[in-house]
Amino acid sequence: MSIEDRAKSTAQNLEGKGQEAMGKVTGSSQDEVAGQAKQGAAKVGNAIEDAKDKIAEKAQELGDKVKDGIDNAKREMNK
Repeated sequence: MSIEDRAKSTAQNLEGKGQEAMGKVTGSSQDEVAGQAKQGAAKVGNAIEDAKDKIAEKAQELGDKVKDGIDNAKREMNK
């Protein structure tokens, strides 16, 4: 997980919320839509980070299983 990327997504989400709110206050539908788009992009960024975390976790699990298999094979060969 990249803390920096998560922070960027959070900042983008907050910026989008602010822009959307400002658009509502000023009556600017363009700002509202742009703010919503920024929030959507932030959600995608967070989903990407979640996927990267899950892949890293599964890769670690697989690596551990491979290591265990190699260790077991070595033990069997040394009997």
